[in-house]
Amino acid sequence: MKRSSINTLLRQAKTLFREHCFALPPFADWTPGQWRELGADADEIRHRGLGWDLTDFGGGDFHKTGLLLFTLRNGHAAHRAGKRYAEKIMIVEPGQLTPWHFHEAKMEDIINRGGGKLLIQVRNIDPDNRMADDQVTVSLDGLRRTVPAGTTLILNPGESITMTRRLAHQFWGDPSSGKVLVGEVSDVNNDHTDNYFLPPVGRFPEIEEDEPPLHLLCHEYPQTCRI
Repeated sequence: MKRSSINTLLRQAKTLFREHCFALPPFADWTPGQWRELGADADEIRHRGLGWDLTDFGGGDFHKTGLLLFTLRNGHAAHRAGKRYAEKIMIVEPGQLTPWHFHEAKMEDIINRGGGKLLIQVRNIDPDNRMADDQVTVSLDGLRRTVPAGTTLILNPGESITMTRRLAHQFWGDPSSGKVLVGEVSDVNNDHTDNYFLPPVGRFPEIEEDEPPLHLLCHEYPQTCRI
């Protein structure tokens, strides 16, 4: 992806968050120059992958297959006495697909926080890590529902679904409605080791530097000594 395109998407995201009265933490506005001045005091942000994140899943067409995220908080799976949860806010465009995937370690609630409708399909995963054809039982805002494999569920603003471990899902914005503000509340998140895409896809984009970055993405921060 071109850096200029990423910068445009970040500006548009900040505008959408303001329109929905969703306030971001101060580090959302930090510039690359500010990051170069930060030391170990910012290591929780740096090493937990907090902040801006986006991907085209290696397909080269972000608006068709892609996702923009901001990770607000995240713990570390190995630190039993520490933070054991994570939270993200995401923007899903009309018709924009996040492809089939599941998690081994993370259970999550996906929440329509506002805007358009979110469409989501679900399928069980068999012991060989393939999508199964049996019925799927899910929890929609605390109500249990059993549906055929591959059923498309609709989340209106305010509605949510619980994604248990090893439950495959893909989602996109309803093409007939607007952008969707999507929340995620989950166990500790690790995008490097706990995203299993079917089939495999790229997670972090290759970036063509055609202009300076507005903000660094969460995998671009200057490093200090790890904690």
